[in-house]
Formats: sequence, structure tokens, C-alpha cells
Amino acid sequence: MGLGVRGARTVFLCLWRLFVLLCGFSTTRSQTTGDGKSLYFWETGPWGRCMGSECGPGGSQSRAVWCAHMEGWTTLHTNCLQSTRPANQQSCFRVCDWHKDLYDWRRGPWNQCVPISLRTGAGHTGVCSQGEEGIQTREVNCALKADESPADDAICEYFEPKPRQEQACLIPCPQNCVVTEFTPWTTCSKTCGLGLQNRIRSVVAPPLFGGLPCPNLTEFHTCAPRACEGRETVFNLRVGGWSECKLPSSSPTSPPESSGTPARPVRQARWRKGKERKGNRDPEMYELIKNKRNRNRLNRPEGDLWNIEVGYQSRQVVCVHRNGSMVSLSQCPHWSLPETYQSCLMPKDCVTTEWGKWSPCSKTCSDPSVPQGMHSRSRQVLRLPAGGGIQCPQLEESQICEPQGDGVPPCSTYAWRTTEWSECRVDALLSQQDRRRGNQTGLCGGGVQNRKVYCVQASAELLNYINNNKDKQEDQSLNGQMPSVPPLLSVSFEISASQPVDNRLCTGSSPSTTQLCQIPCPMECELSPWGAWGPCTFENCDERVVKKGFKFRRRKITNYPTGGEGNCPHLVEAVPCDDPSCFNWQLLKLEECIPDDDMDCGEGTQNPKVRCVNSEGKEVERELCADVVYPAPVPCVVPCPKDCALSLWTAWSTCSQTCSSKTAEGKQMRTRAILAYNAGEGGSSCPNTSALQEVRNCNEHPCIVYHWQTGPWGQCVEDTTTSNFNTSSSADKSTCAMGMQTRKVICVKVNVGQVPPKKCPEAPRPQSVRPCLLPCKKDCIVTSFSEWTECPTSCEAGANGQKSKQTRYRVVIQMPANGGQECPDVLYEEKDCKTPSVCPGYRWKTHKWRKCLLVSWSIRKDSKGAQENCGAGVQTRAISCRQLDGTVVDVVQCLKFTSSMPAVSQPCQLPCRDDCQLTKWSKFSSCTSDCVGVRTRRRALVGKSKKKDKCKNSQMYPLSETQYCPCDKYNALPVGNWSDCILPEGRVESVLGIKVQGDVKECGQGYRYQAMVCYDQENRLVEASRCNSHGYLEEACIVPCPSDCKLSEWSNWSRCSKSCGSGVKVRSKWLREKPYNGGRPCPKLDHLNQVNVYEVVPCVSDCSQYIWVAEPWSVWKVSNVDLKENCGKGVQTRRVRCMLNSVDGPTDAVEDYLCDPEEMPLGTRESRLPCPEDCALSDWSTWTPCDLPCSGRGDRERTAFALRLPKEGEDCPVSMQTEPCLLNRNCFHYNYNITDWSTCQLSANAVCGIGVKTRMLDCVRSDSKSVDLKFCEELGLEKKWLMNASCMVECPINCQLSDWSAWSDCSQTCGLEGKMWRRRTVVQATQGDGRPCPFQMEQWKPCPVRPCYKWQNGPWSECRVEEVVCGVGLRFRNLSCFVSDGSSNGRSSIVEEELCAGLELAVDGDKNIVLEETCTLPCPGDCYLMEWSDWSSCQSVCVKGQRLDFSPVQVRSRAVFAQEPENIAQCPDQEWQSRPCTNGECYEYRWMGGPQLIWCERSDGINVTDGCPPALPPGSDPSCDPPCDKPQSFCSEDGLCMCEEGYTEVLTVERQLEQCTPIPVLEIPTAGDKKSDVKTSRAINPTLPTTIQPGRVGRTWYLQPFGPDGKLKTWVYGVAAGVFVLLVFIVSMIYLACKKPKKPQRRQNNNRLKPLTLAYDGDADM
Repeated sequence: MGLGVRGARTVFLCLWRLFVLLCGFSTTRSQTTGDGKSLYFWETGPWGRCMGSECGPGGSQSRAVWCAHMEGWTTLHTNCLQSTRPANQQSCFRVCDWHKDLYDWRRGPWNQCVPISLRTGAGHTGVCSQGEEGIQTREVNCALKADESPADDAICEYFEPKPRQEQACLIPCPQNCVVTEFTPWTTCSKTCGLGLQNRIRSVVAPPLFGGLPCPNLTEFHTCAPRACEGRETVFNLRVGGWSECKLPSSSPTSPPESSGTPARPVRQARWRKGKERKGNRDPEMYELIKNKRNRNRLNRPEGDLWNIEVGYQSRQVVCVHRNGSMVSLSQCPHWSLPETYQSCLMPKDCVTTEWGKWSPCSKTCSDPSVPQGMHSRSRQVLRLPAGGGIQCPQLEESQICEPQGDGVPPCSTYAWRTTEWSECRVDALLSQQDRRRGNQTGLCGGGVQNRKVYCVQASAELLNYINNNKDKQEDQSLNGQMPSVPPLLSVSFEISASQPVDNRLCTGSSPSTTQLCQIPCPMECELSPWGAWGPCTFENCDERVVKKGFKFRRRKITNYPTGGEGNCPHLVEAVPCDDPSCFNWQLLKLEECIPDDDMDCGEGTQNPKVRCVNSEGKEVERELCADVVYPAPVPCVVPCPKDCALSLWTAWSTCSQTCSSKTAEGKQMRTRAILAYNAGEGGSSCPNTSALQEVRNCNEHPCIVYHWQTGPWGQCVEDTTTSNFNTSSSADKSTCAMGMQTRKVICVKVNVGQVPPKKCPEAPRPQSVRPCLLPCKKDCIVTSFSEWTECPTSCEAGANGQKSKQTRYRVVIQMPANGGQECPDVLYEEKDCKTPSVCPGYRWKTHKWRKCLLVSWSIRKDSKGAQENCGAGVQTRAISCRQLDGTVVDVVQCLKFTSSMPAVSQPCQLPCRDDCQLTKWSKFSSCTSDCVGVRTRRRALVGKSKKKDKCKNSQMYPLSETQYCPCDKYNALPVGNWSDCILPEGRVESVLGIKVQGDVKECGQGYRYQAMVCYDQENRLVEASRCNSHGYLEEACIVPCPSDCKLSEWSNWSRCSKSCGSGVKVRSKWLREKPYNGGRPCPKLDHLNQVNVYEVVPCVSDCSQYIWVAEPWSVWKVSNVDLKENCGKGVQTRRVRCMLNSVDGPTDAVEDYLCDPEEMPLGTRESRLPCPEDCALSDWSTWTPCDLPCSGRGDRERTAFALRLPKEGEDCPVSMQTEPCLLNRNCFHYNYNITDWSTCQLSANAVCGIGVKTRMLDCVRSDSKSVDLKFCEELGLEKKWLMNASCMVECPINCQLSDWSAWSDCSQTCGLEGKMWRRRTVVQATQGDGRPCPFQMEQWKPCPVRPCYKWQNGPWSECRVEEVVCGVGLRFRNLSCFVSDGSSNGRSSIVEEELCAGLELAVDGDKNIVLEETCTLPCPGDCYLMEWSDWSSCQSVCVKGQRLDFSPVQVRSRAVFAQEPENIAQCPDQEWQSRPCTNGECYEYRWMGGPQLIWCERSDGINVTDGCPPALPPGSDPSCDPPCDKPQSFCSEDGLCMCEEGYTEVLTVERQLEQCTPIPVLEIPTAGDKKSDVKTSRAINPTLPTTIQPGRVGRTWYLQPFGPDGKLKTWVYGVAAGVFVLLVFIVSMIYLACKKPKKPQRRQNNNRLKPLTLAYDGDADM
């Protein structure tokens, strides 16, 4: 292995040396060949930044210039030619920031898209399939904005990079001209002899983008039906077209009929002379003649306005051969020559004056925000058009304008104003469930209120006037002058009551019309429990006249109610008593018992320790109790050593009764116990059991309780002692008079009723009179009336023949209150519009036709009928413009406001002797009945025509016409869908005047409508009234009413979760009925389908509410009898109960779990019963408190004292115990704990709005135990928290909708598919749990079906040439009235023209009605162009179905029609035209058919030629063998079967196409199909079973590393060994390649490396 590597390295080094030698040879040769100077050249660096002191062209910039060798290295400047050295400095334009406003990039238009292949020289790569990529360029340069002069690009590049100058584009493939298929062959052009048959086609798509031009549109071949038997007609008369109208030239020869008729001026002169000769005539006759003369003048279209001149037209009549050559007229002797002259009107163009001055601008004020005004100008008609001259142009034009000048006043501005808010209503927020509860009085909390919004004119001058009045008022107040009526207030009143105007004048969003409001909920009075009865005291200690006394007990207000404490129950109760006293001695304690006579034991006394207190229990000066008996000392006994030792008396128990009656007296009890028994001899014995307790009477006052009871405060009335009147003047609206309120105060005996007032103490008697503020009067404020609405300008009556109405209204801004002035009764007025005496409007008035004028005799003297003065002529008539009342006005008015002007001329015919003359048609005869029989009209021949045979030809001159009698049978059918369910109009508004979704007025029974259509017996659409229908089918329907979510009532509050300290209590609701039909939604449901509606409030249980009460200890039970009797170790027991604590002490026993088990006193105790003559100690006192904080260093102690001293020589046991103060064992820290906030609590009568959330304080011991608050209060801890806070419960605002708008105009003026819509908007969106907005915000109903009438041209008649075979003739068409149902595929039927009388005379919007036009009837043998084909459908330029940015086009064509084979060379060229259109379609062309029959078809089904792609059509390519018959396959130019785009080829083993499968996302090919070779990794074989498709469970692999037993196969080990050997080989090769070779000689190394350095060109691969 090593030799092989070394040999390879040797070969590599040899090759490297050879390469270096060749490079060195080449370099040396270049340095030594030619002129040395040519090896060096100048190089320059980029220009630096333009520098200079001033902006503009005065700057300079520099660059680096150096000399370089052609191999790239830098050398001395002397080696380069100095004469060619580039400049290193130049002047420049220094750009500053302000140049940005002067210079900008000028972007030229994009040039034509150039194929990329032309730019790269690659040429076309083959057949174009989807278009060719190209590049568009444009010119972009920097220019001065002012004059577009070019500038240096660096100026614009300083601010913005240069825009792109190239962009990609797509060149569509060349599109050949596409034509339709040929029509069938026409019949032979001759019935005998050699003729031609033609077939034609038309162009449907023009050639585009270099496509092939259109092919021949005509094909023809010869035909010879039969040989002609006689001589063919080879000569025909051809009539030419009429020449332009021209005036006859003056001629000395005049027609004989006109020689005796003088000119009009001559006749007028003769008439005046005759008038002078006859003298004065009768005035009446003169007036008649004058009127007739005026009528005749109006009948003559004379004057400069008309200037009608009658001229003549001529035409040529020639005889032509079938080959097209003209011959002499004598060759056509069998033809009678037609007329060659006719009268005509000389064409006169409309002549108008110059434009007049602009009218004043309709906008008369200056304000850019106000819409611009309009002004107009007009011009007058000097001459009306005649004879087909140019019609009159627009006679009036208008344009927007702004008033100019300094004196233009500012525009009036408009602003929104609002009325005052209505009363706050809570009932609008109630759910259906709340409303059904009946009583809705006293509702409070959150509500809604509404107001009206209207628009007023806000005048700036008025605001200035207000400001001036303010200044004047301030000056007057400073000077001490006050106006009697403040003008400011009156002006402000006028502003607030401004006249309302149309709301459309106010811009911007209008103020809201609804808002949330709050009705304060009344606070209930909350009282503390009653306190204990006090001592018997005087009613008034200052006046002790009456000896009667009372005991009082009181309670306090813990929550003050709305309206003050007067709404609370009585706070004081009194009980009469005897021996009252205002001051008493209060016993604090009894001092130590002191034996009498200075003895150590025996009987003695205890002195009381007292203080002087008043009736309220407060300590006062001791002198005040001087009149009260001081408490006497209490006798006591100090037991001697041998005496019985008793404990101290316990405290008196609470009184068993609060008062005494005949059946119940109050008792108190106290007890004591035996602590040690006496000795057998010499000592006092222990008392019996009954002496161990004492009972005394208490609360001996009788159960007669009195208190004062108050009634509600009365209404506030005037207090005549303080005010004489109560007014609300405009001078001071805020000052109102004081009044007074009274209430009833009575004395009540508890459980009895009212008693005389003297029974109750006078001191706590509540007041019965108090002052109050009288409510201010509030007058009604109303706006002034708005302007009357405008009356319609037309003279037609309103709907149903009623007169139109004018209305006006005013708005109540402030409602009256407290006796103020009431609002006026009339807020809306209406009146009939006055019918205008002269209705505006104009109409054309046509006058009678003048006589028929023929062509001058001098011109037509050689023509037919010249001697008879007959033939075709023209006659004229006058036209005037009238108002609707008949008054003559200027013609301009009719040109502006009416339809097109009637014709002023018409052709006429003066019959010749040989002409047939007939009378006019009579009226049609009447029908005997509808739908039966026929009706006729007639005419008759006149004069000599009756005897002429040609006139008796009924086909040429029919004398009667017959038509069927009209049939008035009609058929009504429903059409279209049913409308939405629509509630009847005029329903009552809801509570707030706003439609609230789900209100009962918004649901219930409605009606839906279906349009009715009426057809006559010919299935033509007629008015629905013909079928006695109002146009609708009506059907009752139901709009379902919404039902709100229904919940249960609140449950009872749960018990407080803790018996001591802070806890919570909860109440909840549950679901009763879910909402439907858009009712108020339910709150969130939990997993049990219960509604998660609950309220949680904190609660604090008084820790002293339940207390342990221990009864006295029982008698000792000695268990270990000593030598002495009744002493030794023993046990005492007592009963311990949990009792309810009250103000009067424990009352009832309760369950033990309600008391704190840690605080439970012991029920048994073991101790030693002292023997006689032993020391007897009292019970231990309570432990002294530990010093805080608990540090573990302090102690606490308790003591006892000797009740019986021991015998001499013995001592008492220890009477003091101490123990260390340990934290959380016997020493505790205390802190306040604040609870969480409760849920927001509302009043019982509130739905939402402002509520109260509460929290509570809890005293918590350091061991986390809640204790009584007194522990924290005794420490004086700071209370820094608020216990109550206001909160907000979101109001359930239902969706509030506006009223339905008025029904819109019909979407179609006629037809079957018209709809009317009405809409409503959301005034107030849903909030909270309010009722949601409905989905239906608009409704529709069908319009009454009306027939669609329109003017429509009939088909053109055949070209008619009078009396000859060919030439220029006329063709005609009729303008008829058609009716249809308005649908796109509806059939049109012709009806009477009277039904279209109200329509504008126009066809598809074109007012230029052409009913007659010239045409050319080809002569036999002529080759001519046929009529234009119809315009093709609009087609866009598309690629892959996507429209490109090219204008869509449509095309039409004219094909050539040949009749004679020898005249084909004279045929004109075929023609086609294209025009842009809109909404073009994307069409595709595809080959259809099979091997036998192949055609090209467009995607709309039309068979075409030259539209399909250049690829070979299906089955026509013999190079693909076998043929490409697989779906989505085609034969390529290389003769291979390929798949279309989006499909990939699946080949068989023989490399033949098996199928084309869609290309999916990337999948791993599987080994399931062994016969196929999948060409791409993205393809899958869709024929595989689903169990072995990629990504399925059935995926298989060729090599399975594990055997069936789960162990590795043997070949896996072999592969692993081979991989290891390969790794060793690779590591060895890397080591040998990286091993450092022997260091060669330095000189040789440098010589080899130098050429390599010079040859390096920066290529990273080297």
C-alpha cells in the first residue's frame, strides 16, 4: 500500500513541475516581446465624494490614478505614457438636502417586450406552448422637476436609488387568425349555363403577435345546372346613387305653370294697396284676418331660424353588360327608365352663438369643506339644422366653481344637537323571566336612556354675538349694572332651540342616541343588636322635676339608609322605673378580707372599690355621686387552720329574664366550692350544699316597653314663613325656595300599640318637622318649526290621485317637570301642496304640411311626367315650441327639455295621369266580441284609377286589410321565490322608541310574498292589473319570538365556612330552560349542564358567638385517704357545655363542634385536698400575658393566695408558678388578615350597574388560627384597608336596532327579477349577556311585475331598386314596440306602439334612429363584398387561463361573393375589422376526434380553423409507434409518448409508456412493482394495492437484517467487518497524505512558487 501511495505522489509532482515550467515560459516570453511601454497602462479608482463650500455645481471630486502592469501589479508612474494619463479631479454638483424638492427620477414608458432569446442569441428553442419570456426596458434619468431638463444621475441617487430599467415580461405565443368552418355551398349563381357556387366563413379571432394572417373567407367552384335553351340576358339597367342636394341654377326658361304666380313680395305689395283702396274694415273682421295671418305665418318655416331651401338630386342610369362593362342605353330597350331627379332639402348645419357668460356660482360662501358649487353658461340657436345637416351641439354646460373675491361670506356650518336624555329605564334590561314576575316597581341599578339627535345650523356670527354679550355683561357687572333680562341666557336658549334642518346637512358621525344610566338603589337601614338595659335614670338629668325614671336600651345604625336615619326603625326603647338616679357608684372589686380585732382569722370585712359613673356608664367626678348611698363594706370570713375553707364566690350569672312579669321573674345565681374540710374538733364545719350557692332577683322592672315610632316624611311644601313664592325665572334658574316636610311621631307600647305621648320619654323623641328644598320648576323647551318640505315640481298628483303634502316638525329638547310649562300639543304639521297655476314643461307643436314641391321644370323638362307637373317631391312644415298651456316659447327650451325635434320635411307624391290614386285607409271595423271573428279596414280607388287594369291588381294595390279581433283573455302565474317573512307595517314602538331585538313587536305573524305575472292569450307579458291582481301572492308566516335563558331563583345562603374568623358563604342558580331563537344566552355551563351562576360573599363568624360554659366543680372525691379524715388526693368534675353567647350572656346550649375545641375547659381535675390545719390556697389566677414580641426569653406567671393559713410551724406551698413564653405554644403574635373581595352585590331590585363588593378583617394568630378581633384591637394594630368598594356589573344590553328603512326602489324597472330591499342597522351592539343581534339585517320582497317595453329595430328589408334589376337602391326597416320579461333569455314580442309612447325614442341607447338607408343590389355577374358578419364574442389574451394585460377584442368580417367565373379577377379584397371590448373571455382551442375525423374546437363549442396548438393532432403522427393512446399523453416532436404538465411517465421494462400518473408530494418509492421503472421520485404507482403504497403499514424492504427468530443474520456481521476494514484504509491514506515530506532546497522551492504566484487569478477553486 505504501509503494502505491508514493508512486502516485511522484506522478503528481511531475505533472505539477511541468505545469509550472510552461507557465514560466509563457510569462518570460511576454515580458521580452514587443515594446516595453505597451506592457503598462493607467488605472483609475472610483470618484470620491463631491466637496465644496456651497450647494450646486461649484463642487469638486477626486479619484486615484496609478500605473499598472498588464499582469495586474502596480508600478512607477514613469512606466506609463504621461500624455494619456486620466484626470484625477473634476468639477461636480454638490447635492444638498433641499435639492430633493427640485430633482427627481424621470421614468419613461416601458418599451416593447423583447424575447430573451434575441438578446442572448440563443434563438427559438422550439414550438411555443405557453408564451416566451422577455425583457422590457425603459429610460430612467435624473431631471429637474420644473422643466424636465436632464441632470446628473448622481443628484437623484443621493436621495433615492435609481429605479429599475428592466423588468421581466411575457410574450404570448403567436396567435393565428381563427376563422369558423365554411357554410354549406350556395345554390348555383345561374339556372343554366356556367355559374359559380360559393361557401363562406367569418373571422372569430384576429391574428396577434406575429400570427398567420386570415385565410380566404370564400371558396367557390363552377357549376352548370343545364344548358341554356335560348339567348341569355346579358344587358341590365343599373341605377346609380343620388347626388348631393344642390340648388337649381337661374335659367331664363321657366315652367309654364309658374308664369302666372307672382313672387311673395309682389303679392304683399298688392295686398297693401288693396287695403288702402278699401279703407277701414270692420274691427272684428280685421281681428279675424290678423289671427289667420299669424297662423299662416306660423305654418311657414321661414326666417333666419329655419332658412329652408328646396333643391334637387340627380342620379345616373346606365346599361351594363354581365362582364361589368357599360354600353349604350339603347342596348337596354326593354327597360323603362326610372326617375333621375327628385326634390330635396338643402343641408343646413345648426348655427349657434358664442358661449354666454358664466352664471353666478351656486355656492355663495367660502369654506373648503363644503361641497363645491356649480355655474353654467348657454348659447342660442341662430339656425336649426335641416336636410341632414349637423345637429345642434350642447346648448348649455356647467362646471364646478368656488366663489371668488374678498367679500364672500363664510359658509353656514351645521352641527348635531341632542335633546335631553329621557328617564333612566331599568325595565328595558329585564329578561323575559324577570318581566313575568309581575311587580316591576322600585327597580334600580343600571338602565338605559335615549335621546333624539337632530341637525341645526351653527352660525359663526351668532357665536361672535354671544362672546360680545359676555364681554358686555362682564363690564356691566364690574360697573355695578346688571341687566334686567340677561341677553346671554336668552341667546343660549335660542341656540339650544335652533330650528332643525335636514339631517343630511350635518357631516360626521352623529352623537349616540342611547347610553347606560344608573338609578341609585335605596340603601336599607342596618342596625346593631340591642344593648343591655341601663340603670334607672331620670329622663333629663338637667331637669329633675318629674320623679319618674326610665331604663333605656339602645342600638346603633351600622348602615345608614337612603334618605337618612329617619328611615330606620326606632333606636331607643324605654322601661319606666322607680327611684331614678343620674349617677351611681359602680363596684369595681372587693378588697382583701381583713379579720376584725386584728385577728389572724375569723370574721372580717371587705371594703368595696368603686367609681362614680353616669347613666351611660362613663366615669365622672366622684362629687356627682355625693347624693347616692356609698356601698357598704361586705362581711367576710378568713378561715382558721381548723376551719372549713371555701372558695370565693363566682360572678353573678346573666339574668334569666329581660324583664319581670307575673309569671316570670329574672334570677341570677352565684356559687362557691369547699376547698378544704375542717378538723374534727375545734374548727367551723363546712356548710351544706344549699349554702354553696346564692340566688337573687334581677331585671325586676315590668315588661312594659315604650318607644317612639315615626311615619314617612311627607311631600315638601312651601314654607310660608320663609318664602312667599317659588318661581323659576330665567334670571336665576338655580335658586329654588325652601319648604318643609312633616311626619307623624307617636308613642308605641310594645305588643300593644299607640299610647299617649306622655308614656314615652321626651328626650329621645324624633323631630316631626324639617326644612327641605323645593324642586325647581322646569319648563318645556322646544325648537322652532323646521322649514316646510318642498313640494314636487311636477303637476301630477300623488299616489292614488291624492295631493302631495308639505310637512314640518319641531323637537322637544327638554320635558317639563315640577309644575313647569307644558309642551305644546302640536309637534308635527302638514298641509296640501298648492298646484302650480302654470305647470312647467315644454312640447313640440307641429303645423300642417305645405304643398308638395317638385324639382324645377327647367331641370326635369326631359324626364317622365315633366309636362304633367307630377311626380316625387318634398313638402315642409313649421314646428314651434310651446309650454304645456300652449304659450309659444323659444325653440331652445324644447331642444333642452324635450325629445328629438319632429321632422320638418317629408317626401310627397303628386300623382300623374297614369298613377293609381286611392283614398286613405278607413278605421278598423268594430268587433262583436273579444277573441271572436276579425275586423277590417278599407280604401277605394279614386277617379280614373277605377278603370285602369293595373290599379285593379289587389296584390299591388290592396283595397282591404283584415286582422283578428283582439283577445282580452289573461292568465296569471306565480313567478320567483317567496320573499322573507315580513311583519305588518306600523307596529307599535318598544319602550324606548328603539326596536329591541326580540321584543314582542318584532315577532309573530307576518306575511311573505310571491310575485304574480300576467300573460295575454299570445303569451305576452301585460300589466298585472289585467289579471285582477295587485301583483302578489300573499301567505301567512311566523317570525319566531326569541326565548331567553331561564334560571332558577337564588338558593339560600350557605352557612359560613368557618365558625370563627373569616370564611365564605355561597348561593347559586341552576338552569331551567335553554335559550332559543336568539334569546339571551345562558352563562357558562359546567360539566353537569348546570349554569355556573353563583355569588360568593365573605363572612366573619364572631369567635365569641359560641362559648364554653363550665358549671361549678363538684365535691371532691378523695381516692387516697390519708391518716386524717377528708383530705388527700382527689378528683373534681364539672359539666362543660357549648352555648350561644348574646349581649345578655350565654343563652342556649348548642352542638359542641361550634365551639373551639382547643379552648374547651377541663371537665375533671386531680389535686390534693388539704387536710385540716393545712394551708388552703385559692384557685390559680389566669396566666399573665407574655411580652411581645415572642422572643423565647420572657416568662409568664400565675398566682394563688392563701384562703386558710396553716397551723403554726408550717408554711403554705408555693403560690406562684412561672413558665417560659414560647412562640405558638403560649405566646402568640396577632395580625389582621383581609379576605378576598366578594362578588359584586346588587340591590334586590337591580339588574346591573353599580354595586358593592365587600371584604372583612380577620384576626389571625401566628399559628394561623383565627381568633376574636379583640386580640388585634387590644394591640392597636393599624387598619389600613377599605372594607367596601363600588363595583360594576355589566348590564345585559340587548341588541338595539334601528327602524326598517323605507323600501328601496326596485332593482329593475321592469321584468320578473326585480326586488325591493329594506335594511336596518345596529344602533346599540350587544353587551354582556344581552340578546344578540339577529342575522337578518335586510329583507326583500319582489317588485310587482311590469312588462319591459323597448323600441327595437326590425330586420332590414331586401335591397329594392325601383323598376330595374341592380344598382343603388334603398332598404327599409320598421321601428316597433316590443315587450319582454326582462330576463336574458326571455322572448320579445311585438305590441302596439302606444305602449312605448312614454319611452325615449332610442334603440339600445342610440338616439340616432335610421329606418332607411342606401344599399347596392349587385347586377348579375358582379363579384361583390357581402354584408358584415356579426361581431364575434369578446376574447382576451390569456395564458394558462389567466388574462394578460392586453385589451380584449372582437372582430367581424366581409367575405367575397362571385357569380361569374370570368369576373373573379375583378373581385374586391375581403375585409375584417376589430374593436376593443370589455369583459373578454379566455378561450382554449383543442383537437377533437380520432384518426378518421379530426377537427379543432374552441372551448365554447365552436368548430374553428387555425386555432389549435401546432402540436400534431391526435392520431395524425405516424412517428409514435405504438400510438400515444394513454390518457393525458401526447406524441412529442422526437417521436416519444410524453405526459402532459402535472403528470409523470410510468414506463414498462421495455421503456414503453404504461400510464401518466399525477405528480403528488414527495414520496419514497417502494419495491412493490417490479415491472415498472418509475422515472421520478415524486411519482407513485396508483395501480398498487393500498397495502403496499408509500407511507402505509405494508412498506417492505429488500434486505431484512433480522431473521424470523429476531436474531441478526450472518451477512450483517460480514458487512460490519467490511466497513471496519474500509475505515482502516481511509485513516491510513489520510496519514500518508498529511505526512510532512523532506524539505527541498530553498532556491528551487522559490523558483517553483514564483510563476504560480503570478498566474493566480483569484479563482477560489485553485
